[in-house]
Amino acid sequence: MPEEVRRAADLLERRWTVSILWALNEGAARFNEFLQVLGSVPPATLNARLRELEEAGILERRVTDTRPPLVEYRLTPQGRRLRALVVALSEFASR
Repeated sequence: MPEEVRRAADLLERRWTVSILWALNEGAARFNEFLQVLGSVPPATLNARLRELEEAGILERRVTDTRPPLVEYRLTPQGRRLRALVVALSEFASR
């Protein structure tokens, strides 16, 4: 298996990663929105996965200069290419 495919699979195989991508497609953008959509994800795990997805270039973290600061997560162009995967998984699950 090519190394790039293995690295991508390693990231996507981590618990909650695909669920986070699904939540992003459903409109979640802020930490508390992810917690609401995903339900039982531990906050520390969510924080770690968001950081990993950001480091992998899948997400970008935007901080708005307000009081208190507002942090939102958005898919990067590379991350948007994963939408087809999330849609395919959703369609597979509904059959």
